[in-house]
Amino acid sequence: MTRNPSIRRPITVSDRQLAERCARGRVVAIDDDAEILLALRALFELEGYACETYDSAVVLLQALSENRPVFPGPCCLLCDVRMPQIDGLELQRRLQELGDVPMLLMSGSSGAPEAASAFRAGALDFLIKPIKAQTLLDAVTKALAVSAQRQQQRARREELAARFNSLTEREREIARRVALGQRNLEIADALGIALRTVKRHRQQAMEKLEVDTLVDLVHVIGEMK
Repeated sequence: MTRNPSIRRPITVSDRQLAERCARGRVVAIDDDAEILLALRALFELEGYACETYDSAVVLLQALSENRPVFPGPCCLLCDVRMPQIDGLELQRRLQELGDVPMLLMSGSSGAPEAASAFRAGALDFLIKPIKAQTLLDAVTKALAVSAQRQQQRARREELAARFNSLTEREREIARRVALGQRNLEIADALGIALRTVKRHRQQAMEKLEVDTLVDLVHVIGEMK
């Protein structure tokens, strides 16, 4: 998990094995209890996930600042609430910009106010220790599915943005007007250009956006908003 993730490429056998685990899911666990971290790593690796452990939020933030390359795949963060220096709720606030990384918080002594605060800030779940292994795995499975969906949505937005940016200014203007329901003749009159010019730019825009129908064009322009 990084702020601007660069993609790591497998080189060794160990790299390939880690890449396979990351493709299934990567769990980043933060807890100031070393025994809990060992247990979490054992549990998640037994399930075939990749697992990174940190004994404090400070160490995690330092690792993130180094922008280390990672293997692609869904990722979630599992963090204890009660920790020294930076607690789980404060870490959650600091990581809000990582919108495609679902966060699970866990605690053995937190009350309803902390749980409510966590959910308001976007936490996917708030788990009370001691946590049954299956309950934890179910929560992680859900979080990784959410992460995968968010990554797909982000990739889709980036792909559409790249296509849209390939349009000329005139093609963008005409595509937007078509999406608003304006007919070719209306567009030609509004822009003071020939009807055949509107048709040509419209066709070029549809080809660059890789859409075949007006409905598809309207949908793509809508996604760009």
